[in-house]
Amino acid sequence: MDSNYPAGTPMVLALNPRIPFTHIGVFHQRKMVFLTKINHSEEELQPFETYADQTISRSERILQELEKNDIDISHIGLVISRGGLIEPVKPGIYKVNEKMIKDLQSGVSGNDVVNLGGLIAAEIASRITGAYACVAEPVVVDEYDDLARVTGHPEIRRRSVFHALEQKTVARKYAQIIQKKYEEMNLLIAHLGNGITVGAHHLGRVIDANQGFDGDGPFSPSRTGTLPAGDLVRLCFSGKYTKKEILELITIKGGLYAYLGTADGYAADQNARQGDHEAQFILKAMGYQVAKTIGSMSTVLHGKVDAIL
Repeated sequence: MDSNYPAGTPMVLALNPRIPFTHIGVFHQRKMVFLTKINHSEEELQPFETYADQTISRSERILQELEKNDIDISHIGLVISRGGLIEPVKPGIYKVNEKMIKDLQSGVSGNDVVNLGGLIAAEIASRITGAYACVAEPVVVDEYDDLARVTGHPEIRRRSVFHALEQKTVARKYAQIIQKKYEEMNLLIAHLGNGITVGAHHLGRVIDANQGFDGDGPFSPSRTGTLPAGDLVRLCFSGKYTKKEILELITIKGGLYAYLGTADGYAADQNARQGDHEAQFILKAMGYQVAKTIGSMSTVLHGKVDAIL
């Protein structure tokens, strides 16, 4: 591609790290000029103990891909990614600083591949003179009503962890399409990915959502969602699992993966279409739980829902 851009018009490098791949896009004057997916094999990732340990390796792969496609990184002025599991924040775009880097590396609010976004952005920006690293709408965006924070015991409070970037982007796009303001509508938005979250959007604020990382809600391709509390406690003390293994069971080895041996929803759907009765049943159960969560979130909006997206 032609990388000879006029002075004063920096490009934006956008990142979306997932477990087996990293999506990257380059934008110039609001137009996408490059898009690709960088795959990461199990052999490539196996040496790394934590997601944070993958920062340099993934950054190098991204820079190699840009160079291979004749993209001059000196023209990049902003590197931006999804925001990870930092401390709770209000909606918005945040510049990556030293505290955020430490929080992402330590997993202050949890360890997940989403934490790599800010770390990779900071690493790449540090190699480009004058470039900034930012994250958009971190998954810990917190606009909850106080009622939504209450559980059944004062030692445990509900945390806001949901797909803030995806949900708010869809909400704003929908508002633009129907020519209304996001801040004037009540919306229920369901994000169905590796994790599943359903948010109740009241006049521009997400006042409640299921905690889709290691909390509650529907099971998903890799997460268990809500589990019966007593049964989970007994499993924890059964001697079969360590704390680390229990957390992995909940966050990356649950859901479709636990039942069907794959976290690939497309593969599970294909098997179901080819007559796999177990796949059919489990996918139906997942849909049932998503629908049930959407129904329960409608009560948060007192049944006054303008759209379900």
